[in-house]
Amino acid sequence: MRLLIVLWCLLSSMLFAAKPELMLLEDWEGQDVSGWLMSEKMDGVRAYWDGKKLVSRNGIEFSAPTWFTEGFPPFAVDGELWSKRGDFENIISIVKKKEPHDGWKNIAFYAFDVPHENGGLIQRLVKLEYYLKLNQADYLKVAKQITCKNEEHLKSFLQEIEKGGGEGVVVRSPDSKYIAKRDPNSLKVKNFHDAECEVVEHHKGEGKYKNSFSSLTCRNDEGVFFDIGSGFNEVDRKNPPAIGSKITYKFQEITKGGKPRFPVYMRLKEEI
Repeated sequence: MRLLIVLWCLLSSMLFAAKPELMLLEDWEGQDVSGWLMSEKMDGVRAYWDGKKLVSRNGIEFSAPTWFTEGFPPFAVDGELWSKRGDFENIISIVKKKEPHDGWKNIAFYAFDVPHENGGLIQRLVKLEYYLKLNQADYLKVAKQITCKNEEHLKSFLQEIEKGGGEGVVVRSPDSKYIAKRDPNSLKVKNFHDAECEVVEHHKGEGKYKNSFSSLTCRNDEGVFFDIGSGFNEVDRKNPPAIGSKITYKFQEITKGGKPRFPVYMRLKEEI
């Protein structure tokens, strides 16, 4: 009996830890995307509605209130939990709590695909839009899509979003299938790159930062060490990311030595 209980616990943990297979974005490198669909790249928390529950990219079920998911469709939807630009830390604080709470009223689930529907991207989104016309789901919205006219239109749209504090643009072929891996028909467009690294050392500040720290030494996945000294607010200066923690940073390009040029701290990486 004890062995059966242990086996059941192991099986349950495997089932509940299953990660959804999600589409991933490649970088735009100047390809012609005229006629593609473009939308704002939301700086929120990736989420997947499997038809019954809302889970994270790592397969962890969110403790969303029943009223939040009321009216959600009986089919899978891929999207982002989001509120507004520059609100990432607040979004994280809302969705990480283990019990349902009223904070979920401040966010919504913005859908950008219907993974298991046939047809191209447009046809898949039409299915969801039609469903929402017949069913009320107050916290489920379809991410706005705009047809890209040409490269000038794309860059203008990107500039508008970044000027308003947004992260970037996503462009996708309107006829593309949903592919659960990196896909050349699904691209992210930014004026900077972003990546993750591990904090390995704090450096004490001088002048107005003498009671805090001035910079971090980090190590990326390739084992390259580099310093980050900008992008921190006053709260960050007093409470820097802990040594051993993972952070997300942005940069312009990689040097010949493998180091990021002009790295800027963005946020602590949250595992959800």
